[in-house]
Amino acid sequence: MENASLGQSMERDDAAARDFAQLYDAHVDFVWRSLRGLGVAEAHAADATQDVFIVVHRHLARFEGRASLRGWLFGIARKVAHDYRRRAQRKEQHEVLSELLVDGQKTPHEAALEAEALRTLTRLIEGLEVEKREVLVMVDVEQFSVPEVAEVLGINVNTAYSRLRAARQHLEAALARERAADERGQP
Repeated sequence: MENASLGQSMERDDAAARDFAQLYDAHVDFVWRSLRGLGVAEAHAADATQDVFIVVHRHLARFEGRASLRGWLFGIARKVAHDYRRRAQRKEQHEVLSELLVDGQKTPHEAALEAEALRTLTRLIEGLEVEKREVLVMVDVEQFSVPEVAEVLGINVNTAYSRLRAARQHLEAALARERAADERGQP
């Protein structure tokens, strides 16, 4: 009788491991992008992604489905990103973005222009307040609906819309300043 119970327990453990592996495979890219969008340096993104999935593994059995799975994952990623940003601020380390682009279809000039635009956009997004950045990344990068964002972040839907509008306005103004400085030939 005890062997049957042990066998059932082992089967449940195997099924849970398969479920976790499938969840990981399906969402690892989303978690990595979310962490990068939330300000985790590229050099730390792999470690932060692993930290997210450690939390997921520990708490997956308790996931109740009150939010979408992606929303739940983003909530965990948000907390992990906050910890990484706080540690980076303490160490006063600054990320150097990679100049290399994988896409072989672009000319070197196009690749350089795209890399510069990406660096500029990343810098401008990092200049946003964390609350606004979270909403902007969730809606504009990860394609969450605003009501989903409000649920995940635990805020009012109108607050989420307000933060999104403010983040977009801030980015537009910052881009306009960048363009004006470029036209004047200033750094």
